[in-house]
Amino acid sequence: MNIDQFQSSLEEKGISLSPGQLDQFERYYEILVEWNEKMNLTAITDKEEVYLKHFYDSISAAFYIDFSDVVSVCDVGAGAGFPSIPLKICFPHLHITIVDSLNKRISFLNHLSNELGLENTNFFHDRAETFGKKKEHRESYDIVTARAVARMSVLSELCLPLVKKGGSFVAMKAASAGEEMNIGKKAIATLGGQTEKVFSFVLPEEESERNIVKINKVKETPNKYPRKPGTPNKLPLE
Repeated sequence: MNIDQFQSSLEEKGISLSPGQLDQFERYYEILVEWNEKMNLTAITDKEEVYLKHFYDSISAAFYIDFSDVVSVCDVGAGAGFPSIPLKICFPHLHITIVDSLNKRISFLNHLSNELGLENTNFFHDRAETFGKKKEHRESYDIVTARAVARMSVLSELCLPLVKKGGSFVAMKAASAGEEMNIGKKAIATLGGQTEKVFSFVLPEEESERNIVKINKVKETPNKYPRKPGTPNKLPLE
């Protein structure tokens, strides 16, 4: 996906980018490739593939969820900033918080944010399990998002404790979403969530399946969740 295709494909979805925003995506790509030589941020470095599989794919959450009324977004395990930084570029009013367990990635994100001139971005070096226990973050975000981090039963325990009641957890998954949702039903309900819808679409050009899962927070998460680091993965709520 070249830059013109990227811009026109987003236009078709009602997302118009200014020349300044397009420049931010260009600079994002340059910094990503530059830092990727020093540390492992992505296996994808071809420009057209980055625009399709990282930038466009990240923004696809906004095709189904209205970010214009959202203020606070927490991105769990964002790695090189996906999906929250592309969403932030498109919707500059968003207040973005990223939590990631690798300090090198946090260094990259701080540098990236400064270079792109992004405001209201906060990056935390922490495990999601301990971050979700902290009073200042627990149940305080309008939307919590994660992109292909873990299966739904595990992801729900990492993300739902951070969603405020009335907010949503938005999981971005590949083709296995249907099976994952069945296995993850118990975890979603236990943690105070209720699945609203699974939106499915095909990524342009490579035509691979994508799923955006929207789970609404309908009641508070019990205090014992999330459990201590590593436990959700070893003993998922299934």
